Amino acid sequence: MRAVAAGLREFYVAPYRRTFARARRDEDDLFMVVVLADALGVPNPVAAHTLELLPAVYDRFHDWHRRMGMERSPLDSMSCC
Repeated sequence: MRAVAAGLREFYVAPYRRTFARARRDEDDLFMVVVLADALGVPNPVAAHTLELLPAVYDRFHDWHRRMGMERSPLDSMSCC
């Protein structure tokens, strides 16, 4: 019965896997912009709260700025390249 359930789940999820992955990537990109907004020069009214999240995004920063089309890091304080 578990094999049938897994097969049905795969049957219904497989066509949308790429769409879900793209939506998740877009949400992650928006999250990075919100967290790094103050460092990028965009006024951020919740900068005090997003400052706590910076350590959580350090490891994904390089992939993010490359995906956004920036050859080098846009931040002076974060040089990953």
